[in-house]
Amino acid sequence: MVLRNASEWGLGACAVAVVALAAAGLWLSRRKRPAANELERARRRFLVQSGRLVDGMLLEVAQVDSGDGQSLTMLIYNYRIGGVNYDCSQDVTLLSGTLDASEVRAGFPCSVRYQPGNPQNSIVVSEEWSGLRAGLPMFPVYADPDPVNIGRLRHRPS
Repeated sequence: MVLRNASEWGLGACAVAVVALAAAGLWLSRRKRPAANELERARRRFLVQSGRLVDGMLLEVAQVDSGDGQSLTMLIYNYRIGGVNYDCSQDVTLLSGTLDASEVRAGFPCSVRYQPGNPQNSIVVSEEWSGLRAGLPMFPVYADPDPVNIGRLRHRPS
């Protein structure tokens, strides 16, 4: 088929465009969409790679019943960025191989990774990183090398 004038070129271009749009539509309708747990794993990976750290407080480890009869393990925590307090939760049910929820201590400080442009998007635990702390920080105790002699500070009546 030899295209000889502009109208034939226009028809050919329209046919190619229609075939390309049909192929794109077919691909979009038939492609495999990621499951919810794959999206959550990608979100955690993104925050580990590019999230900023802030100190937070782990408030509670709660067991929540989902609508389909399963029990979800949720970490409830809060943190403060720029004078704004954020109260968040993270579902750690799928992280049972990484995290033992019975060993998590509520009321302890933790580190939180958050997305700088969207501070509500945050995590405390992922497959590669954990912001949970084993206990409260212990500061070293030093012996006082030169005790203060308070006897010289007392006023002696003359």
